[in-house]
Parts: sequence; structure tokens; C-alpha cells
Amino acid sequence: MPNSVSDTLFQLVHSLEKSEKRHFKLYIKRSSSKEDLKIIRLFDALDKQSEYEEKQLIKALGNITKPQLSNLKTHLYKQVLASLRLLKTNDNADLKLSEHLDNARLLYNKGLKLQALNILEKAKELAKTNQKMNFLVQVISLEKKIETLHITRSTLEKTKNLADEALEISSHIDRVTRLSNLALLLYRWYVQNGHARNVQDENGIREFFKSQLPSEPLTSDDFYEKLYLYQSYTWYAFIRQDFLMYYRYSQKWIDLFTHNELMVEVETGHYIKGMHNLLNAHFDLRNFRNFSLTLKQFEDFAKTPIANRHDNFRTHTSIYINSAKLNQYLMTGNFTEGLSIVPEIVDKLKEYALFVDSHRIMVFNYKIATLYFGSRKYDIAIDYLHKIINSTQSGLRVDLQSYARLMHLLCHFEMGNEEILDSLIKSVYRFMARMKNLTVVEEQMFIFLRHSTKVRPRELRPELRQFLEKIKHLEKNRFETRSFAYLDIISWVESMVYEVPMEEIIHKKYMESKHR
Repeated sequence: MPNSVSDTLFQLVHSLEKSEKRHFKLYIKRSSSKEDLKIIRLFDALDKQSEYEEKQLIKALGNITKPQLSNLKTHLYKQVLASLRLLKTNDNADLKLSEHLDNARLLYNKGLKLQALNILEKAKELAKTNQKMNFLVQVISLEKKIETLHITRSTLEKTKNLADEALEISSHIDRVTRLSNLALLLYRWYVQNGHARNVQDENGIREFFKSQLPSEPLTSDDFYEKLYLYQSYTWYAFIRQDFLMYYRYSQKWIDLFTHNELMVEVETGHYIKGMHNLLNAHFDLRNFRNFSLTLKQFEDFAKTPIANRHDNFRTHTSIYINSAKLNQYLMTGNFTEGLSIVPEIVDKLKEYALFVDSHRIMVFNYKIATLYFGSRKYDIAIDYLHKIINSTQSGLRVDLQSYARLMHLLCHFEMGNEEILDSLIKSVYRFMARMKNLTVVEEQMFIFLRHSTKVRPRELRPELRQFLEKIKHLEKNRFETRSFAYLDIISWVESMVYEVPMEEIIHKKYMESKHR
């Protein structure tokens, strides 16, 4: 059976809201033909399916052939997009600008040059208001073409201004392109590798960052230049685990929207991603109070019309808020309490299955597994860890793959499954060493685990104390913080040394930190 996620038409139909489905049918029936009525039947059949099933579609449409079905699906896909464009044009600046450009081209091709220029003036004002410089390039390009090829009675001053404007925008586009490329490539590096693992990674990412950063200082007040510059610094700091810098630039990212409130509506996706990063920065720095304030601000935003205008915004706002809620339970040590929201999150992930990338699913599975691990529900933690370990997404978050295996090993250690510990220790160590993902803390952990299988249970506590002494001083080492960020190994060891649940150890540290 084909996977529903792999069928683009199935995805599109199931992403539609009731109002969009109603509009589509009205749109088609205005000029219905025999072929159009057939695509409505195909639309209804797809809408009723919970998973994509081609044989059912062929049967529902009257035993048509596969090539005929393929043609119908292509036609339906185009018609649904056309209906959405008609419905959503006034809700989106990009679509409105595209409409202006299309209308100007149609008028120009009809020989109505002055009318085309009037439309382009409107488009230019809209593009400037929303800082859409890429569209402005297309507007000016068509405007220049008309002015060059025809006598339009434009003044010499206007044509000179048009030429100057084209040069200025070209320079701006070049700067924005370089900065957005840098932000994109840094994010790609993180998705593939996670945090910098050693001095070699650190030096490599620093050299790359400096080589790609524009040599001239940023003097423009342009929104997009600042946005991509702040994003670049945000990812650069996060990869290097410079969490203070990560916080500063995540805050600059959000402050940029605070000072340009219109852009929250224009670039909602970037605002949502910025809030997610700011929450992560507060989590990494254990800024408990600011974390709560920012989460409240984000939850208030999630109720606004802007956040609910598009499926994409609504979905990702919900995902990032749920991720932050899990983080809040993890950093305060309220692991068992946090399990209460897991069913709701799992349901949401199923609901958003068509829209959520595999990387995000992997992160959620790891956080949920950590809650179960901290709550001593090791068997359920293993179920979630298997989803990561058995993932078919190769080359994705090597660090997360490594720590999922390490936590999986610790679950079996806690459960006393001695018969498989030796083979698991060797397997996980080989994986992490092959991925160049071993820190000093983890090397010490494997030494302890190997040795622990050879000592009697009553002799284990002294071994744990020695292990704790060896790693405690590494807690502030920047290249070792990765170990503690993914799995609080020190609190885990302390819980066994002092025979206190791990979540109590972490919660006590949280309470002490609050009262400092």
C-alpha cells in the first residue's frame, strides 16, 4: 500500500479546512464540465480515505485505468491550487503582489501600457510597505521594460529615479542573499551533526562562519538584512554551545519584530521560529523566570488571528509550545507530572503527521523518552528510543541517534538486564566512536559501565562515587555540556549514589537555583 505521506494530492486534500473544501466545490461547479464533475468525485473519494488507497479510487470513479487516474489527479491538484489562490489572495501580501504582477503583464500584452504602469505603481507601494524586495525587483524590471520600449510620457527625473532604485535594490538583494545563505547552511550543519563535538568541529565552523560573513559592517536598517544576520549568529552560537551568545541573538531576532510589528504578520514563520529559539536559549541557560514569561507570551500569540491564519503557522506554533512545555518539566525535574501531557502531544503529532518533518518527530520522541527515563518507567522509555534508533532517516542528527542509544543502554542497566549489557555496551560504544561523538564524560561512563558488570551489587556504590568525582568538574566545560544537555548524567549518578529518584535530584537543584 502506498504511503499516504508520499501522495501529494492526498496531502493537499487532507490539509484543507471546511471553508476551503466548500469554496473549491463552488469554484468547480461554476463552469462544470463532464471532466470537472469527475474530479469532484475524485476529491470526495480522497477526502473520505484515512490512508491513500489507489484501488479504492479507481473503483469509486467507475473502474478507470491507472493512466486516466494519474491525469485526473494532476488536473485536480491544479484546480485545488487555483481555488486556494482565489480564496487566499487578499490574506497574503505575496499572493497579492503576484496578482498585481500578473495583471500588469496581461494589460501590457494587450497594449494597455499606461494601465500596466498604474498597476505596477500599486505593486511597488505594496512591496515597499511589506519590505518584499524580491518582488520589487520584478516590478521594476517590468516597469523598465515598458519605459525602454515605449513612449510613456514619463519625466526624465522619473526614469533616472527608476534606474537608481534598480541599482540600490540589486545591492540589497545581494546582501540579503549572502546572509540568508549563511543562516541556511549553518542550520543544515546543525540538523546533520547537532552541536560541535570537539575543537576540530569548533575551528571548522568558526572558519566557515567568518569566510561567509559579509566583510563590510551592517549599516542598513533593512529588516531582512538584520533578520538573517541575527539568525546566522543564533545558529553559529548554538552549534558552538555558546548559550549566552545564543540567547543574545535569539532576543535580537525577536526584538526586531517588536520594533517592526507589521512584519509579525508579513513574516509570521520567522517570528514563530525566533520564539522557539528564544525559549530554547532560556532552557539552556536555565533562565527559569524568563522561560515562563516567554512561554506565556508565545501561548498568547498562539490565540491570535495571525497565528491561526495558515495551517503552517498554527501547526508549528503548537509544536514549539508543546516542545517548550516538555522542556519546562525536564529542567524543573517534574518528570512524572510531565507525563500527563504526553498523550495530548502524541495525538497532536498524529494530527500534524502530514506537516511535521522527521527531525522534529525525532526530537519529540527523545524528550518523551527522557521523561519516562526520569520517572523510572524504563520499558516505556525504551519504546520511544526504539523509534529513534530504528529510524530510516540516515545522516539526521547523529548526536541524537547517539544519545538515544546511550539512554537505551542505561534503561537496561537500570532494569538489571545483565545478560545483554555487555553486547549493548560494545554496540553503543562502537556507534558513538564511529560517529566521532564521544566526549570525556561518555568515555568515563563506558569505563564505569564495563567495570560495573564485573562487581557485586554491594560494591557498586563506591564505584559510582568515583565515577561522579571524575565527571563532576566537567559540568562547566563547553565541549562536555552537550553530554549534560541531552542527558543529565551527573544527576543520574547522584540519584544512585544517594538512593534518591533522579527527578528529585533535579527538582532540588531547580529550587536551589530559584532562591539564589
